[in-house]
Amino acid sequence: MIEVENLTKVFGSIWALRGVSFKIEKGESVGFLGPNGSGKTTTLRILTCFLPPTSGRVTVDGHDVIQDSMEVRRRIGYFPEKVPLYPWMKVLTFLNFVAEVKGVGRTERKRKLFETMESCGLAGVAHRTIGNLSKGYRQRVGLAQVLINDPPILVLDEPTVGLDPEQISEIRKLIKNLSKERTIFLSSHILPEVSMLCNRIIIIHQGKIIAEDTQENLAARLQTASRLLIKIEGPREEVRKRLEMIPGVSKVEEKERVAEKIFVYLLGVRKDVDVAREISSVVFNNRWSLLEMRQLEMSLEEIFLNLITQEN
Repeated sequence: MIEVENLTKVFGSIWALRGVSFKIEKGESVGFLGPNGSGKTTTLRILTCFLPPTSGRVTVDGHDVIQDSMEVRRRIGYFPEKVPLYPWMKVLTFLNFVAEVKGVGRTERKRKLFETMESCGLAGVAHRTIGNLSKGYRQRVGLAQVLINDPPILVLDEPTVGLDPEQISEIRKLIKNLSKERTIFLSSHILPEVSMLCNRIIIIHQGKIIAEDTQENLAARLQTASRLLIKIEGPREEVRKRLEMIPGVSKVEEKERVAEKIFVYLLGVRKDVDVAREISSVVFNNRWSLLEMRQLEMSLEEIFLNLITQEN
């Protein structure tokens, strides 16, 4: 659906992008991560025909962003970080105007307006002035204008920035529903958001792609040891001492005291060793109680910081 090949962008003496290449298949939801100044927004602007590349090639559904930009624009719904709205217009009037600009025919425009406003939760504010709406509703209007011509690809740049927790939850649910029928390319600083909405991750740093995979595969590649979270009822010091003696356990860290004799421990364990059976045996033999045991995966934040640190 989207192919980026050896993309570069130079602003004077500043190299914003240095040979960026990646692919996004039809129906994928892909997160695009990177620190400030890494080249994320420049990539999105080239992809959506707002900026020309210095060199390299970008195609969207087989159409080149330079040679066939109008066809690319028809296929992409772009939601920039600062949503362009006319605050003096009413919601329905604005969306009707956008539909006309985007070439939605008069006969289908009424149907598209109704469907889009329903899917974005805007039916109740159709006749209200945009400038008088809350930030969450303005974000919804921004998404509605992106969807009004039914593009197969959505490029979303920080879609929940500046919203309160309830508004963020609503917009995430909306994006999740949209991803069932469309290809999503999402840039966000909120890493849990990317974890929830995307099935693959691309990380860019200093204008170069430094990682591209699922979160699970990246964690498996970077994690040098497994981590077990266990909750045990038993004498604190004795439990800790016995856990440290188990072969393969490299670290025992007390995380939380739940009750008088109930503690949560985080164990560092060699990846090639299965210690679950040994832990259960130790607990049983000492007549303690094993209340919880689960393996912890690296969070997306840990993966991101690990990769950026390595690259630096």
